[in-house]
Amino acid sequence: MKLYLIPIPLSENSLHTLSPQIKEVILVTDYYFVEEIRTARRFISSLKTGRDISQMTFFELNKKTEIKEVGENFKKIPSGANVGLMSEAGCPAVADPGSLAVNYAHKHHIQVIPLVGPSSILLALMASGLNGQSFAFQGYLPIEKNNREKVIKTLEKESKQKRQTQIFIETPYRNNSMLESLIEHLWEETYLCVASNLTCENEYIKTKKVKEWKNEKVKKLLPDLHKQPTVFLLLA
Repeated sequence: MKLYLIPIPLSENSLHTLSPQIKEVILVTDYYFVEEIRTARRFISSLKTGRDISQMTFFELNKKTEIKEVGENFKKIPSGANVGLMSEAGCPAVADPGSLAVNYAHKHHIQVIPLVGPSSILLALMASGLNGQSFAFQGYLPIEKNNREKVIKTLEKESKQKRQTQIFIETPYRNNSMLESLIEHLWEETYLCVASNLTCENEYIKTKKVKEWKNEKVKKLLPDLHKQPTVFLLLA
């Protein structure tokens, strides 16, 4: 048995960012662990492989899924069959619950094969101009205002001490609030990168010192990030 980690485009118009190998794998794979079955079916259809999707088996693997359920579903798959793992967008198992399937595969001697594809986190880091030798992905920051402020200041302190780029994301409808918090609480000389809609036609990537972002705010020139997939990076 082989577990293929299959990247998904970051937007519906970004199929060109995928490796041809992905289509080749889907041609010979009948079983899938996916975050959302409907999205996975739509993606496979978009590849126009000629395969009958009704003949494929999909198991949901999302943040509510427990490792026990993952194991039970693996046991339903015939020995020697190919298995695919898909996220909603980007690379599976990176800021994604799919890591449960990968963990199970390693424990049960199933070969794990990662395929090349877009990762918003790495694309943002590449385009930021910040330190790519030392960086940390922090996932989501706290929602509560006071806790968020403390974490922002802690990350900035760690960034300065380690000369380390700090990377994090936010639920899209809270992106504007996140940007406001960063501008308000970070030191003026800290570098802040905002990378939004990566690989899309309306892609936006800007790195500036916080004092420059503050000037943008005064001039009412801040980007509107509401409901736009965005990655934030800082380097103090």
